[in-house]
Parts: sequence; C-alpha cells; structure tokens
Amino acid sequence: QVQLVESGGGLVQAGGSLRLSCTASGLTSRWYVMGWFRQAPGKEREFVAAISWSGGTTRYADSVKGRFTISRDNAKNTVYLQMNSLRPEDTALYYCAADGSISAVVTAPRNWGQGTQVTVSS
Repeated sequence: QVQLVESGGGLVQAGGSLRLSCTASGLTSRWYVMGWFRQAPGKEREFVAAISWSGGTTRYADSVKGRFTISRDNAKNTVYLQMNSLRPEDTALYYCAADGSISAVVTAPRNWGQGTQVTVSS
C-alpha cells in the first residue's frame, strides 16, 4: 500500500516562495509517477504538476507554468514542488498523488496524501 506524506506548507506573502515535499512509502513500479493537486475553498480539486519516475517527463497546469517546478529524488522517495512568485489565488490545500502513468496522475490518480495547507497573503 502506498503512503504519501506532504510537508512544507505555510503562510507566505504574495511574491514569495515555498517548497513542498512529499515522501512516499510502499512505492512499486505500479505507482511510480507522482504529482501534485490543489483544492481551494469552495472549488474542485485541480491538477498542478506531475513527474515521471526518471524525472524526464513533467506536466504543469497552465496557471503555474513558469512559476512552479516539480522534481524528485528517488533515493529519498520524495517529490518536491518548488513554488515561486506565489499569488493569493495559489492559496489551497495541496495534495500529493501517485499512479502508474502521467495520464493517470493528471486525470485520476488512485493514491493520495492528506494534504498540506498553503496560504498566500496579499
């Protein structure tokens, strides 16, 4: 069973940066692709970014392109989301996710973490 634990959320001013981490346990080749989603109050959960096992393939939502960077350290079973130039509209609960392919992670991943809160003040 895959377990995903997020950390690194917090309160930051607009224009600032945060780095989220997600450490996985129980990963097998079936769940190697990982990603991030977010859910703001009153809104649906939305895809943010995804990364393949090798790190050679990444995907981003248009709203974060150029500001967020996803990366991973397989030796530590950890995926990161570096968030720069944060905006108040980035405020949300950020979730880590895992599945077997980029398309699965982008659309409907089957493994989820509990989330970490990011709040961006104006």
